Amino acid sequence: MITGERMAAVDANAAALGVPRKQLMESSGHAVARAIRAVADPGARVVIVAGRGNNGGDAFVAARFLDDYDVTTLLLGRAELIGTEIARENWAALERAGYDTREITDSSGFDLPDCDVVVDAMLGTGISGDLREPAATAAAEINAADATVVAVDIPSGFDANRGNHAANGVEADRVVTFHDAKPGLANLDADVTVADIGIPAAAERFVGPGDIALARPDGREGRPYVIGGGPYTGAPALAAQAALRASAELAFVAAPDAVAGEIQGYGEDLIVQPYENDVLTPAVADDLLETAERYDDVVVIGPGLGTADETRRAVRQFLASYTGQAVVDADALEIVPSVETDATLICTPNRAELARMGGPDADDLAAAADEIESFAAELGHVVLAKGANDVITDGERTRISRSGTPGMKVGGTGDTLAGVVAALLEHAEPLEAAAAGAQVNGIAGERLAETQEFGFLASDVVEELPAVLWGDHDV
Repeated sequence: MITGERMAAVDANAAALGVPRKQLMESSGHAVARAIRAVADPGARVVIVAGRGNNGGDAFVAARFLDDYDVTTLLLGRAELIGTEIARENWAALERAGYDTREITDSSGFDLPDCDVVVDAMLGTGISGDLREPAATAAAEINAADATVVAVDIPSGFDANRGNHAANGVEADRVVTFHDAKPGLANLDADVTVADIGIPAAAERFVGPGDIALARPDGREGRPYVIGGGPYTGAPALAAQAALRASAELAFVAAPDAVAGEIQGYGEDLIVQPYENDVLTPAVADDLLETAERYDDVVVIGPGLGTADETRRAVRQFLASYTGQAVVDADALEIVPSVETDATLICTPNRAELARMGGPDADDLAAAADEIESFAAELGHVVLAKGANDVITDGERTRISRSGTPGMKVGGTGDTLAGVVAALLEHAEPLEAAAAGAQVNGIAGERLAETQEFGFLASDVVEELPAVLWGDHDV
């Protein structure tokens, strides 16, 4: 099962692997043609009702595989407004080859010809809610027609993320959906076929540009609350600065007053909230918990905290009571397996920390991905295991980020990762935020390594993050 949003990410990942959307559209159109052949004999009258997106493009391809049928393709709108280059190319191919194509520029001019099969290719997985004109009029005529209705990927008006169906949506008899079933399709009174269109399994397994697009913020939002510092000061500062660079509106650092000034010195954009004591203690943890719960911020806990006994007790106390979302890193990680919590946690251990938590002790994390997945299932939290290849899993779904460079062994890049994930967690689900965060952090290192393989610092990674998230380049 795959949502429409995730499907778009997988399409983009496939393109990055060398399987472009144009190639997938050819396979999709062929699958639609096969479905039509299954319900009607050659010579039957087929009418395609297509929108201006890639859903329509799939149907334009299908028309070319139906030369032994009487096919008419109706485009809802003007051809010059077709939304993607590959859909425009396939429409142009029909026109140049002399196929029966017609543009419907006004819903009042829509008249569905008599036919044996009508193909619904108006709207794809990116659109939800009640249909608007001209699709609403077209859907009403499709539903009233005495013809078999074949829907391309999903029926128009169907929400491929939530499984809802618009009241005025198309009622399909058959649905040809691509790559994997979409939520809710099984509940329709329709024959649903899942067509393999040649998307490699790696497009789902390996994190790619589609995952970044899925988690990419569309503005500044969120105020991550970094609980760190004590023996070390750079770690919480790097995490907070990375969160700011990755879209956070503000970043707060709660730290002992003995080091608060030093942390503040790392950047004037940081908001440092000092507390008494040299390290985090249980008494202080209560106050921090109240602040975190009141403002409903994403918490980053662990960077630079140290491993004093009272600090470990404080972390345990905080996590046991916290109910929000948190990225757990560094010195806080070993506490997680022994704490029952209602919080949503993303744990970011390196290989050694993963082993100390009770996970697999492996040099090659990707080779141990199944074991890490099982560990995450037992833990009940998302695990982002950091290594040459990062493994990201929620215990059911697992992804591998292959971005990064040996130069990222420099200290602090794990702290920047925690900050990036915290920022993205304001916009995306935990697994998606963790996967995209790992990829973004790694690509930032790769970009730096192009000019200075082992000469960059974690602070340089922080500065590179916006270019990776929003820059005009292939990620």
